[in-house]
Amino acid sequence: MMKELLKELCLLNGVSGDEGTVREYIIEKIKDLCEYRTDNLGNLICLRRGAKTPEKKLMVCAHMDEVGMIVTSVRSDGTLTFGTVGGVDASVIIGRQVRVGKTLLSGVVGSTAIHNLSSEEREKSPKTDSLYIDIGATDKAEAEKYVKPGDCVYFDSEYVEFGTGKIKSKAIDDRAGCAMMIKLMQEEHEYDTYYVFNVQEEIGLRGSTVSAFSVQPDIAIVLEATTSADIDGVSGAKRVCSLGSGPVVSFMDRSTVYDKELYRLAFETAKELDIPVQTKTMIAGGNDSGAIHISGKGVRTTAVSVPCRYLHSPSCVIAYEDLENSYKLVKAMIKKVTAI
Repeated sequence: MMKELLKELCLLNGVSGDEGTVREYIIEKIKDLCEYRTDNLGNLICLRRGAKTPEKKLMVCAHMDEVGMIVTSVRSDGTLTFGTVGGVDASVIIGRQVRVGKTLLSGVVGSTAIHNLSSEEREKSPKTDSLYIDIGATDKAEAEKYVKPGDCVYFDSEYVEFGTGKIKSKAIDDRAGCAMMIKLMQEEHEYDTYYVFNVQEEIGLRGSTVSAFSVQPDIAIVLEATTSADIDGVSGAKRVCSLGSGPVVSFMDRSTVYDKELYRLAFETAKELDIPVQTKTMIAGGNDSGAIHISGKGVRTTAVSVPCRYLHSPSCVIAYEDLENSYKLVKAMIKKVTAI
């Protein structure tokens, strides 16, 4: 069941540049379904054989990495300074429980006590460089027994199902895409199809730059999670997309103008399947499409995303029906795109 795949994937830790645990899990799930290899950067490149070899090479991809933090130094009092890995706002991490390093040492993100802030400081948004991680050490010497600069820091967040079909977890961006791809690979295929699980998307589309060059696809479908701001007080285009309104198919974002024929095909296919579909109402964000569509001689590219509230936080929220409908849409599109 895809929900169980999503849960297991989200609870794995894989900050950008440290995706090994996620990759090993995926390999266990797909190793008997395809030919696969891991490239020098860590991308997992899979070829799912079908009954035929298509004239146009199709690549379906998602990224394995999640946003998080990295230790930059150990202070004299045993607390840790850190930098963010990917787009993490300071306001979503203050007071949060985290796990540090390979031993998953418990820690808490601390900040200056409010009574020690000036009235001017209280009015400003917090900055990451004013925060620290408390691992309970008494001094630097004790902390250095367990932690060193360069250790990754992960959100310590439970996977929770709540409300009417809602799911809360860290790393839904983009373990949702990974879960869909694993399930897609379990299906019978008419044509050979490449499935690529990319690394380092959150820090500049680095994995997809390498994998697209290696695979040299003609067409690409990128599976993602994208920002939804469908909450009270946000209206019009600023809502971007809405939970429960189906997969999000973009026409443009900050890094890509998407293939118009593939864009139309997605909406036509959703209508045939009688499932909802939507587009983003703002030109914002970006994903691996930005690197893929300009790779080599150019790649016709589209992106299908699951709408997600509170993206890049320990508490991403999606509607499970959107994940299911995204899977159904991409499954049907895979059968159609090679005819374009």
